[in-house]
Amino acid sequence: MSDPVAPAFVLIRPQMGENIGASARAMWNFGLDRMRLVTPRDGWPNPSAVALASGAGRLLDGAQVFEKVAEAVSDCTYVYATTARPRELTKPVLTPEAAMRDAAARVATGERVAVMFGPERAGMENEDIARASAIVTVDVNPDFPSINLAQCVLLLAYEWRRATHEALPERLEGQRTDLATRLEIERLGDHYEERLDEAGFFFPATKAEGMRLNLRNLWSRLPLTQADVQMLHGMLRQMIRWKERG
Repeated sequence: MSDPVAPAFVLIRPQMGENIGASARAMWNFGLDRMRLVTPRDGWPNPSAVALASGAGRLLDGAQVFEKVAEAVSDCTYVYATTARPRELTKPVLTPEAAMRDAAARVATGERVAVMFGPERAGMENEDIARASAIVTVDVNPDFPSINLAQCVLLLAYEWRRATHEALPERLEGQRTDLATRLEIERLGDHYEERLDEAGFFFPATKAEGMRLNLRNLWSRLPLTQADVQMLHGMLRQMIRWKERG
């Protein structure tokens, strides 16, 4: 079994160097660096591609150029074709997410895969798609299904990253992000309840129990950090000091 190799992204007959450069940048954003070009319209290398790559020049330096699609995917065992247009050819049709999860599973077993992207103006021809194992289609507005080449590359590269790198859907970042414990929040609630009781907040008596319960529920819902709890204690202490001085 060969070492796992990330997918090759094959740009078929790309027309604008700017789109090649933007595609390289999108690939490198998500850790992909195997770009293959099939007869780029303006030749290769292309200064316009370098200008738009913005830091991904090393990817362009390593880009391979081919005369034919068949040559560009000749070493691959499975090939995906990105297209939004219905075709006569019968093939599995996958979403970008499903396609890249499938690609990740294949790569993990030693397969070599590629993702093909058609030229900006008209997309891939049937002859190109015939060489693909499956089609990848994005659920877009049917009245405007055309996606910019670099945008399509970005979308597939992002889904590859999601399929191969576990990331928390939500996290807290900053300098002081340690979350408060239940005990710390409980003591904060005690502090506020005590002072509010002294101020006559829990009135009338018939509603006091429900008000206390709602206040406790409020504190428990908040995703407070230890720094938040310290600040809220300090705020209350300062207001009491101010009142006593007055």
